[in-house]
Amino acid sequence: MAAGFKTVEPLEYYRRFLKENCRPDGRELGEFRTTTVNIGSISTADGSALVKLGNTTVICGVKAFRSGPPGEEAQVASQFIADVIENSQIIQKEDLCISPGKLVWVLYCDLICLDYDGNILDACTFALLAALKNVQLPEVTINEETALAEVNLKKKSYLNIRTHPVATSFAVFDDTLLIVDPTGEEEHLATGTLTIVMDEEGKLCCLHKPGGSGLTGAKLQDCMSRAVTRHKEVKKLMDEVIKSMKPK
Repeated sequence: MAAGFKTVEPLEYYRRFLKENCRPDGRELGEFRTTTVNIGSISTADGSALVKLGNTTVICGVKAFRSGPPGEEAQVASQFIADVIENSQIIQKEDLCISPGKLVWVLYCDLICLDYDGNILDACTFALLAALKNVQLPEVTINEETALAEVNLKKKSYLNIRTHPVATSFAVFDDTLLIVDPTGEEEHLATGTLTIVMDEEGKLCCLHKPGGSGLTGAKLQDCMSRAVTRHKEVKKLMDEVIKSMKPK
Protein backbone atom coordinates (compact mmCIF):
# COMPACT_ATOMS: atom_id res chain seq x y z
CA MET A 1 0.00 0.00 0.00
CA ALA A 2 2.76 2.44 0.98
CA ALA A 3 4.67 1.71 -2.23
CA GLY A 4 1.55 2.32 -4.30
CA PHE A 5 0.80 5.61 -2.52
CA LYS A 6 4.40 6.72 -3.04
CA THR A 7 4.07 6.05 -6.77
CA VAL A 8 0.77 7.90 -7.14
CA GLU A 9 1.42 10.82 -4.75
CA PRO A 10 5.19 11.03 -4.17
CA LEU A 11 5.16 14.57 -2.76
CA GLU A 12 2.33 13.87 -0.32
CA TYR A 13 4.10 10.65 0.64
CA TYR A 14 7.17 12.69 1.61
CA ARG A 15 5.11 15.33 3.39
CA ARG A 16 3.70 12.74 5.76
CA PHE A 17 7.20 11.79 6.84
CA LEU A 18 8.44 15.39 6.97
CA LYS A 19 5.60 16.35 9.31
CA GLU A 20 7.07 13.83 11.74
CA ASN A 21 10.56 15.33 11.27
CA CYS A 22 11.88 12.25 9.51
CA ARG A 23 12.43 10.97 5.99
CA PRO A 24 11.37 7.75 4.22
CA ASP A 25 14.91 6.34 4.42
CA GLY A 26 14.87 6.68 8.22
CA ARG A 27 17.02 9.80 8.46
CA GLU A 28 16.21 12.95 10.40
CA LEU A 29 15.88 16.15 8.34
CA GLY A 30 19.40 17.30 9.21
CA GLU A 31 21.05 13.89 9.02
CA PHE A 32 23.58 13.05 6.29
CA ARG A 33 23.90 9.67 4.65
CA THR A 34 26.94 7.52 5.43
CA THR A 35 29.97 9.07 3.73
CA THR A 36 33.13 7.13 2.82
CA VAL A 37 36.29 7.91 0.87
CA ASN A 38 38.89 5.60 -0.67
CA ILE A 39 42.09 7.29 -1.82
CA GLY A 40 44.37 5.88 -4.51
CA SER A 41 41.55 4.02 -6.26
CA ILE A 42 43.03 4.35 -9.78
CA SER A 43 46.51 2.85 -10.05
CA THR A 44 47.18 4.51 -13.42
CA ALA A 45 46.45 8.04 -12.13
CA ASP A 46 48.83 10.36 -10.29
CA GLY A 47 46.13 10.86 -7.69
CA SER A 48 42.63 9.49 -7.25
CA ALA A 49 39.74 9.09 -4.84
CA LEU A 50 36.42 7.26 -4.65
CA VAL A 51 33.67 8.90 -2.60
CA LYS A 52 30.35 7.34 -1.60
CA LEU A 53 27.59 9.52 -0.18
CA GLY A 54 24.79 7.06 0.47
CA ASN A 55 24.20 5.44 -2.94
CA THR A 56 25.82 8.33 -4.82
CA THR A 57 29.30 7.24 -5.93
CA VAL A 58 31.90 9.48 -7.59
CA ILE A 59 35.46 8.66 -8.61
CA CYS A 60 38.05 11.33 -9.38
CA GLY A 61 41.34 10.71 -11.17
CA VAL A 62 44.10 13.30 -11.54
CA LYS A 63 46.70 13.10 -14.29
CA ALA A 64 49.67 15.48 -14.44
CA PHE A 65 51.14 16.56 -17.77
CA ARG A 66 53.82 19.11 -18.53
CA SER A 67 52.36 22.19 -20.23
CA GLY A 68 51.36 21.92 -23.87
CA PRO A 69 48.25 21.22 -25.95
CA PRO A 70 45.79 19.10 -23.93
CA GLY A 71 45.20 15.53 -25.00
CA GLU A 72 41.99 14.53 -26.72
CA GLU A 73 40.91 12.68 -23.59
CA ALA A 74 41.02 15.83 -21.47
CA GLN A 75 37.58 16.94 -20.24
CA VAL A 76 36.42 20.37 -19.24
CA ALA A 77 35.48 20.54 -15.56
CA SER A 78 32.00 21.72 -14.71
CA GLN A 79 31.52 25.43 -14.01
CA PHE A 80 30.71 24.70 -10.41
CA ILE A 81 33.95 22.82 -9.79
CA ALA A 82 35.85 25.52 -11.69
CA ASP A 83 34.31 28.19 -9.45
CA VAL A 84 35.19 26.23 -6.32
CA ILE A 85 38.81 25.82 -7.42
CA GLU A 86 39.12 29.50 -8.34
CA ASN A 87 37.32 30.97 -5.35
CA SER A 88 38.86 28.71 -2.72
CA GLN A 89 42.37 28.97 -4.21
CA ILE A 90 42.89 25.35 -3.23
CA ILE A 91 46.08 25.35 -5.33
CA GLN A 92 48.19 28.37 -6.20
CA LYS A 93 49.57 28.56 -9.72
CA GLU A 94 53.11 29.02 -8.42
CA ASP A 95 52.85 25.62 -6.70
CA LEU A 96 52.64 24.02 -10.15
CA CYS A 97 55.69 25.84 -11.49
CA ILE A 98 58.63 23.57 -12.38
CA SER A 99 60.90 26.23 -13.86
CA PRO A 100 59.76 29.91 -13.96
CA GLY A 101 59.01 30.98 -17.51
CA LYS A 102 59.82 27.55 -18.90
CA LEU A 103 57.84 24.66 -17.51
CA VAL A 104 54.76 24.09 -15.36
CA TRP A 105 52.55 21.17 -14.40
CA VAL A 106 49.05 21.01 -15.87
CA LEU A 107 46.55 18.96 -13.89
CA TYR A 108 43.58 17.31 -15.61
CA CYS A 109 40.86 16.12 -13.25
CA ASP A 110 38.24 13.69 -14.58
CA LEU A 111 35.15 13.21 -12.43
CA ILE A 112 33.06 10.16 -13.29
CA CYS A 113 29.74 9.43 -11.59
CA LEU A 114 29.46 5.66 -11.27
CA ASP A 115 26.00 5.71 -9.69
CA TYR A 116 23.67 8.69 -9.26
CA ASP A 117 21.31 9.15 -6.33
CA GLY A 118 21.34 12.88 -5.70
CA ASN A 119 23.75 15.45 -4.24
CA ILE A 120 26.31 15.12 -7.01
CA LEU A 121 28.01 18.44 -6.22
CA ASP A 122 28.96 17.44 -2.67
CA ALA A 123 30.36 14.12 -3.82
CA CYS A 124 32.30 15.68 -6.72
CA THR A 125 33.83 18.41 -4.57
CA PHE A 126 34.86 15.88 -1.93
CA ALA A 127 36.31 13.50 -4.51
CA LEU A 128 38.28 16.31 -6.17
CA LEU A 129 39.78 17.48 -2.87
CA ALA A 130 40.66 13.97 -1.76
CA ALA A 131 42.24 13.13 -5.12
CA LEU A 132 44.32 16.32 -5.13
CA LYS A 133 45.61 15.50 -1.65
CA ASN A 134 46.62 12.10 -3.02
CA VAL A 135 48.63 13.54 -5.93
CA GLN A 136 52.39 12.96 -5.87
CA LEU A 137 54.43 14.70 -8.56
CA PRO A 138 57.89 13.47 -9.58
CA GLU A 139 60.88 15.76 -9.26
CA VAL A 140 61.61 17.57 -12.54
CA THR A 141 64.80 19.50 -13.23
CA ILE A 142 66.05 21.34 -16.31
CA ASN A 143 69.36 20.09 -17.67
CA GLU A 144 71.44 23.24 -18.19
CA GLU A 145 73.43 21.70 -21.02
CA THR A 146 70.54 20.31 -23.06
CA ALA A 147 67.76 22.60 -21.74
CA LEU A 148 65.59 19.48 -21.53
CA ALA A 149 63.45 18.37 -18.62
CA GLU A 150 64.68 15.40 -16.62
CA VAL A 151 62.17 13.48 -14.51
CA ASN A 152 63.09 11.60 -11.35
CA LEU A 153 60.25 9.14 -10.73
CA LYS A 154 61.90 7.88 -7.55
CA LYS A 155 61.58 11.25 -5.83
CA LYS A 156 58.03 12.54 -5.52
CA SER A 157 56.30 15.19 -3.42
CA TYR A 158 52.68 15.94 -2.54
CA LEU A 159 50.83 18.94 -3.88
CA ASN A 160 50.64 21.97 -1.63
CA ILE A 161 46.92 22.09 -0.85
CA ARG A 162 46.24 25.60 0.47
CA THR A 163 42.58 25.23 1.49
CA HIS A 164 40.06 22.43 1.95
CA PRO A 165 36.72 23.44 0.36
CA VAL A 166 33.77 21.24 1.28
CA ALA A 167 30.32 21.45 -0.33
CA THR A 168 27.06 21.03 1.59
CA SER A 169 23.82 20.75 -0.37
CA PHE A 170 20.25 21.34 0.74
CA ALA A 171 16.82 20.73 -0.76
CA VAL A 172 13.83 22.97 -0.05
CA PHE A 173 10.41 21.37 0.36
CA ASP A 174 7.19 23.39 0.01
CA ASP A 175 9.25 26.61 -0.06
CA THR A 176 10.09 26.45 3.66
CA LEU A 177 11.43 23.10 4.87
CA LEU A 178 15.17 22.43 4.51
CA ILE A 179 16.80 19.00 4.33
CA VAL A 180 20.49 18.19 3.87
CA ASP A 181 22.11 15.74 1.46
CA PRO A 182 19.05 15.16 -0.76
CA THR A 183 18.62 11.92 -2.69
CA GLY A 184 17.80 11.99 -6.39
CA GLU A 185 14.12 11.55 -5.62
CA GLU A 186 14.19 14.33 -3.03
CA GLU A 187 15.85 16.68 -5.51
CA HIS A 188 13.13 15.91 -8.06
CA LEU A 189 10.34 16.68 -5.58
CA ALA A 190 12.00 19.71 -3.98
CA THR A 191 10.93 23.26 -4.78
CA GLY A 192 14.55 24.41 -4.73
CA THR A 193 18.13 23.41 -4.00
CA LEU A 194 21.15 25.17 -2.54
CA THR A 195 24.83 24.25 -2.31
CA ILE A 196 27.26 26.07 -0.01
CA VAL A 197 31.03 25.58 -0.16
CA MET A 198 33.06 26.52 2.92
CA ASP A 199 36.74 26.24 3.78
CA GLU A 200 38.32 25.30 7.11
CA GLU A 201 38.27 28.91 8.31
CA GLY A 202 34.53 29.19 7.77
CA LYS A 203 35.01 31.32 4.66
CA LEU A 204 32.33 31.10 1.98
CA CYS A 205 34.00 29.88 -1.22
CA CYS A 206 30.93 29.39 -3.39
CA LEU A 207 27.14 29.55 -3.19
CA HIS A 208 25.18 27.78 -5.90
CA LYS A 209 21.40 28.22 -6.11
CA PRO A 210 19.85 27.30 -9.46
CA GLY A 211 16.52 29.10 -9.06
CA GLY A 212 13.60 27.61 -7.18
CA SER A 213 12.28 28.68 -3.79
CA GLY A 214 13.81 31.72 -2.18
CA LEU A 215 15.32 31.60 1.30
CA THR A 216 15.03 34.05 4.16
CA GLY A 217 18.15 35.46 5.77
CA ALA A 218 17.57 33.26 8.80
CA LYS A 219 17.25 30.11 6.68
CA LEU A 220 20.41 30.98 4.76
CA GLN A 221 22.30 31.55 8.00
CA ASP A 222 21.11 28.16 9.22
CA CYS A 223 22.47 26.59 6.04
CA MET A 224 25.81 28.33 6.56
CA SER A 225 26.04 26.99 10.11
CA ARG A 226 25.28 23.46 8.95
CA ALA A 227 27.89 23.81 6.21
CA VAL A 228 30.53 24.72 8.80
CA THR A 229 29.64 21.62 10.83
CA ARG A 230 29.66 19.43 7.74
CA HIS A 231 33.10 20.73 6.80
CA LYS A 232 34.50 19.51 10.12
CA GLU A 233 32.97 16.06 9.58
CA VAL A 234 34.33 15.68 6.05
CA LYS A 235 37.77 17.06 6.95
CA LYS A 236 38.03 14.63 9.88
CA LEU A 237 37.06 11.71 7.65
CA MET A 238 39.60 12.65 5.00
CA ASP A 239 42.40 13.19 7.54
CA GLU A 240 41.74 9.76 9.04
CA VAL A 241 41.90 8.06 5.63
CA ILE A 242 45.09 9.87 4.63
CA LYS A 243 46.70 9.07 8.00
CA SER A 244 45.85 5.39 7.59
CA MET A 245 47.64 5.31 4.22
CA LYS A 246 50.94 6.73 5.48
CA PRO A 247 53.66 4.15 6.19
CA LYS A 248 54.12 3.46 9.89
